[in-house]
Amino acid sequence: MLIASFTSSLTDQLRHVSSGWVYLIVALLVFGEAALFIGFVLPGETAVIVAGVIASQGKINIVALCALVVVAAIAGDSVGYLVGHRYGERILTFPLIRKRDVAIERALEGLRQRGPIYVFIGRFTAFLRAVMPGLAGMSKMHYRRFFVANAAGGLLWGIAYALLGYFAGGALSKIEHYASWAGISLLVIVIAALVVLHFRRKRRDAASDAAWVQTHPTESAQDGE
Repeated sequence: MLIASFTSSLTDQLRHVSSGWVYLIVALLVFGEAALFIGFVLPGETAVIVAGVIASQGKINIVALCALVVVAAIAGDSVGYLVGHRYGERILTFPLIRKRDVAIERALEGLRQRGPIYVFIGRFTAFLRAVMPGLAGMSKMHYRRFFVANAAGGLLWGIAYALLGYFAGGALSKIEHYASWAGISLLVIVIAALVVLHFRRKRRDAASDAAWVQTHPTESAQDGE
């Protein structure tokens, strides 16, 4: 509900501000996702997709948007890495992070086993995108290894989501131009699909957390203490 409300509000606001503000707002949201851990409540990908739709309407330049998103993503994650590296396990006491202790333990285990590959993969999951840089810094992963994996993930993620919004916005505009009812129907289908996928992912994450607890009873007992 929060994400849907945020998306609707963000879309409305970006449509009524200058192009400079669009770039600034999107850059701050993407940067703050990992640097300030706001990705727990406001996924940066939402802002990028919305901005892509705005670009399809000719208000901003899609190439400039892609470049800005990539730079903001890499810079924000680098700040998140430095926070984790400097403050270590103290970041695990943050309220938003402490509530997800099981998921954090799984992320740390994946980071230990796969290193930079897990950093790259984490860029495409909302939760891991918010915490992975800090956890990588906390685990003392060499910054150069982190930067290469993070930059590769940020490049692919930033361009992909910006173009997703851009082409989706262009398609919807054409549909609405030729048949408004078809555009409305498509929009309803897209929203319904996103809602279904959201709840499926939450159930899958819950099942995965439960399975992890069963296979790591000792660590889970220690967390409970």
